[in-house]
Amino acid sequence: MKLTESIRNINKIPELRQRILYTLLLLFIYRIGSHISIPGVDAAAVAGAKSSHANDLFGLFDLFVGGAFARASIFSLGIMPYISASIIVQLLGAVTPYVQKLQKEGEEGRQKINQYTRYGTILVAALQAWGVSVSLASPSSFGRVVVPEPGFFFVLSTILILTASTVFVMWLGERITERGIGNGISLIIMIGILARFPQSLVAELQSVSLGSKNWIVELIIMAVMAAIVAVVIILTVGTRRIPVQHAKRVVGRKVYGGGTQYIPMRINTAGVMPIIFAQSIMFLPSTFLSFFPENEVMQKIAGALAYDSWWYALIFGSMIVFFTYFYTAIAFNPKEVADTMRRQGGFIPGIRPGKSTADFIDNILTRITLPGAISLAVIAILPTFLTKFGNVTPGFAQFFGGTSLLIIVSVGLDTLQQVESHLMMRHYDGFMKTAKTRGRQG
Repeated sequence: MKLTESIRNINKIPELRQRILYTLLLLFIYRIGSHISIPGVDAAAVAGAKSSHANDLFGLFDLFVGGAFARASIFSLGIMPYISASIIVQLLGAVTPYVQKLQKEGEEGRQKINQYTRYGTILVAALQAWGVSVSLASPSSFGRVVVPEPGFFFVLSTILILTASTVFVMWLGERITERGIGNGISLIIMIGILARFPQSLVAELQSVSLGSKNWIVELIIMAVMAAIVAVVIILTVGTRRIPVQHAKRVVGRKVYGGGTQYIPMRINTAGVMPIIFAQSIMFLPSTFLSFFPENEVMQKIAGALAYDSWWYALIFGSMIVFFTYFYTAIAFNPKEVADTMRRQGGFIPGIRPGKSTADFIDNILTRITLPGAISLAVIAILPTFLTKFGNVTPGFAQFFGGTSLLIIVSVGLDTLQQVESHLMMRHYDGFMKTAKTRGRQG
């Protein structure tokens, strides 16, 4: 079979094999850390109270850290503070001349930006760790005592442990990106989400076996979910090709150029980043509200922003549309593409080189980004509809719609494409030969 042959081909390339094993090792270390409890916390009491907190800060964090928060783990914050810090730095790059200057300084500027992002990660992690420590220390947060000896020392030690653990997780992600395979930060998020899948699947099947759900309706839901997965894959790999012709050049006795190439304009140029960005921003109100566990007004606001509420779906979807355009503008600059084409003697048939070409590309990018952004937003808030109208358990709904599915598909395809590139460089067939060929043509 092609899959077996591709696995054998991976084993034939020592560098690729080592990269994959190194990635798996670091991800395994991350999963071990997610089972180490915070000192001074009764992990059994936290786990027993998690069902009543599935829709607040507890549930939001637990969704992305693979159940680490439900176990009161030292990795309870996961990698999300790093994502939040990255958002802040990139937003500063859009409005601050100094950060804009760093972005144009190449490798040296990138290293400075990464350093500022790390400092920001420590600050955000400390703030969120403070909120977590206050929430854990308050009996009203869980309806029971989960910290037998709360006090200043517990709050301080929890802040230090959670912040240091977040920095360690950030380091793991950077090492995976540098020496492993795939984007380390994205893989850490994906592995945390996938860790919840067996538990969510068992809960869904138990509800059917106990008679609370009709199995025929469940099969229909499964079919709909399979179609949603297919739509997400199409959305992730779909492209709009712009033809580019190159003028012929005669150098000596040889003729160069004259062929037609294509600029691949992805429907979802921003990838999974808008989802992660929007989700990270949605963590912030819950973090702030966690400082007031006994305030009735604040807790009502927290309930309105629960991730299965309509207000949450509306705000979350709007933010995804915004960040899709924002990140697309950062990742793809039509003016730079037009200038590069002009220097290389290329032109789009029927379009004048220069500003007209940049405007033409920008118009196409805007038109294809709109349906892509709306599709991302609809898929992201789909679990809310599945939970309320489809009688699907919230945990299981996240895997066939919403943030979890988008992250799993996008990160999975990106990682497989990196494996593909290693295999193709050694003239081996990969896992995605048909899709890869289509991607090259597009």
